[in-house]
Amino acid sequence: MTDSPITLQQAVPYLRMYKGKVFVVKVGGRVVARPELLDSLVEDVGVLQQVGIRVVLVHGGGEQATALARRLGLEPEFVAGRRITDAEMLEVAKMTYAGTLNTDILASFRAHHAPAVGVTGVDAGLIAAHRRPKRLIEPGPGQAPVEVDFGFVGDIDSVNPKALTVLLDADLTPVVACLGADSAGAVYNINADSVAEAVARALSAEKLIVVTDTEGLLKDVSDPNSLVSYADAAEVEALKREGRLSGGMLPKAEACLRALRGGVRRTHIINGLKPRALLREVFTNAGCGTMIVERRERRPEPAPEPAEDPAPETAAA
Repeated sequence: MTDSPITLQQAVPYLRMYKGKVFVVKVGGRVVARPELLDSLVEDVGVLQQVGIRVVLVHGGGEQATALARRLGLEPEFVAGRRITDAEMLEVAKMTYAGTLNTDILASFRAHHAPAVGVTGVDAGLIAAHRRPKRLIEPGPGQAPVEVDFGFVGDIDSVNPKALTVLLDADLTPVVACLGADSAGAVYNINADSVAEAVARALSAEKLIVVTDTEGLLKDVSDPNSLVSYADAAEVEALKREGRLSGGMLPKAEACLRALRGGVRRTHIINGLKPRALLREVFTNAGCGTMIVERRERRPEPAPEPAEDPAPETAAA
C-alpha cells in the first residue's frame, strides 16, 4: 500500500454504499495515548460523519488506567494477562475511562468541529452487565489452574442502543467508555473489544472496525509481512487452532467473529499508527489491514473503478 492521497473517484462507490449506515469504531488505549494519532483518527471519523456515515466510537484505555493506579500508589494485578478489578481499581477505571480519556477524545472532536457526546455503558441503561463469576485460569502455559476472582469485571448481558440511536439521529457521534452496570446499579469494568462488538450487533452495524497498534492478523507474528488482508470466519478459526493468534490479538479476532455471527456485515482490524488508516480501509480497494467476513461469498465489494473487479485477496472495505 502507498501513502498516496485517496481520490474522489476511488471513494465514490463506497460513499454510495455506506451513506446512512452505522460503523462502530473501537480504538485501543495505545492509539489514544498519542495525541497525534488520536487527532488523525478523530479527523477521519469527522470525514465519515460529513459524508453521511453514522459512527459510534468505543475506546479502551488499559495502559492509562495502569499508569494512573501506579501514580496513586496502587499496583494493578493481572492473571494470565487479565486484569483484576478490585474496588480501588474500579475507581481508577471510572476516573480514567469516563473521565480523562473520554474528555480528551471529545476535546479532539471539538478541535475538528465534529459534534460528539461522551457516554458510558451506565448511561440510559446502555450496557446491562453482571459480575464475572470466579473461573479456573492457568497462570501460565502448563501451570495448574487456579481459581480467580476478577472482582468488578463485568460480562455483558444486553445492550439497549436507544441512547445511541437518539444521538446518531441528531448527527452526533457517541464516544463510549467501557463501563456497564447491573439492575442494582453496581458498576463494572468491561473489556472494550466486547463492548464494541456488542454495540455493533445491537445497532445492526454495517462494520465493526478495530483500530489497534499492529498490522492486523498475521500468519507469523514475527513477520509483519505475513499480513492476512482478507479472511472469512472459518479461516480465522483455523488460525486460532494453529496457535497463530495470541496476546491482545486473540480477543480482537474473537470479537470480530461474534459480531459477524450477530449480523454485522464486515469487520476489520487496522493499524492506527499509520496515517489515514481508517479512511484507506473504508474508501480504497487495497485497504490497509485485515478484513474478516462470515463467508467469502459475501463479497464482492465495489471496485474503485467500475471496469475492474476487486482482487480476491484484498482488504477492501
